[in-house]
Amino acid sequence: MKARKKDTPAGGRKKYFLETLLFLAVMVLTLRFCFSGQKPQEIWAAVKSMRGMSLAGAVALGLFFVCMEGTIIRILLGAAGGKSGLLTCISYSFLGFFYSGITPSATGGQPMQLYEMKKDGNSVSSSTVVLMVTAVCYKLVLVCIGTFLLIFQGEMLRQYLGGYFGLYLLGLFLNLAITLVVTGMIVLPQWIIAWADIFDRLFVKLHLSKASGSVGRQEKVRCFVQEYHRAVLFLKEHPGRLAAAFSLTFVQRNSAFVITWLVYCGMGLFGTNLWSVVFLQAAVTLAVDMLPVPGAQGITELVYRSAFAQIFIGGTLPVSMIVSRAASFYVPMAVGLATVLWRMARKAGKSGWKQAA
Repeated sequence: MKARKKDTPAGGRKKYFLETLLFLAVMVLTLRFCFSGQKPQEIWAAVKSMRGMSLAGAVALGLFFVCMEGTIIRILLGAAGGKSGLLTCISYSFLGFFYSGITPSATGGQPMQLYEMKKDGNSVSSSTVVLMVTAVCYKLVLVCIGTFLLIFQGEMLRQYLGGYFGLYLLGLFLNLAITLVVTGMIVLPQWIIAWADIFDRLFVKLHLSKASGSVGRQEKVRCFVQEYHRAVLFLKEHPGRLAAAFSLTFVQRNSAFVITWLVYCGMGLFGTNLWSVVFLQAAVTLAVDMLPVPGAQGITELVYRSAFAQIFIGGTLPVSMIVSRAASFYVPMAVGLATVLWRMARKAGKSGWKQAA
C-alpha cells in the first residue's frame, strides 16, 4: 500500500476522487436539465429512429478526436526520443481526456499524462515539451477558427447565439490571451518574467497572495518560461513535425464539429447546410472552452440550446443535444475511464508479479 501511495502523482488520489464526485454531481444536474419536460421513453424512441450510419459516424468521430491527439503526441514524442508507441500514446490521450473532463478548466489532464509518460520510461523534459507543443497547437487552432468566425460569420453568430454571443467573445479573448502569453514566453521570455514579478507584488499588496510565497512563485514562473524556451529549441530543430502537428490539430478540432452535422442528418432533417452547423458548433465549443466547470457540463447544453434552436426543429433539439454530447464527450469519457482502470490493473499486476518473484 505504501508503495502505491508513493507512486501517486501530485494532488493525490483524494483530490481526484473529490473531483470525480463533483463531475458526477454536475453530470446528474445536467442530465436533469436535458431531460426536463421530456419523457425518457420518447427520447429513446427518437434515438432509435436515427439513421444507424449517422449515429455510428458521430460516435466514431468522437473517438477519432481523442485518437488524433494521441497520434500528434506520438509524432512529437518520436522526434524527442520518446519510447512509447502509437497505441500507448493514444492511451495517454484518453487519460488526458478523462482527467480533463473531471477537473475544472481541464487542469488535470496534462499532469496525469506527464505522470504516465514518465512511468513508461519517457524523460520528463521530453514529455513536458511534447505536451506543451500539443497544447499550443490546440489553442492556436482554436483562436484561428474563432477569429475567422468573428470576421466572416459575425452576423450569423449574433443571430443564433443570442445572449450568449458575449460568452463567445469572452472565450475567444481568453484563448487569445493565453496564446499571446505563450508567444511572449517564446519571443520575450524576460519580459514575461518581469511582468509576472509586477503582478505578484500587486497581488501581495491587495492581500490576494501571501508575501512568504513570493520567491517560490517567481521561481515557478522562471522554470515554466525556461521549459517553453526548450520547446522553442525543439520546434526549431523539427519544423516538419510542428507543421504536421498543427495540420493534424486543425483536422482534429474540425472533426468534433462535424459530429453535430451527422446528428442533424441522422434525424432526417434538411434545410441547413454543413458549414452553418459546423460553424455554430465551433462557436459553442469556443464559448465554453475556458470556463471552470468540469467537462463544461451544463453551460455547454445552455449555449447549444440557444445556438441550434432554429436548426433542430420539431422537438428534435433535446435529442440532438443528448446524442451529440454523448458522442463527443460521454463516450470518450467512458473509454478514458476504461483506459485508466486498465493501466491501474496492469500496474497492479506488474507489482504483484515483482513481489512474487
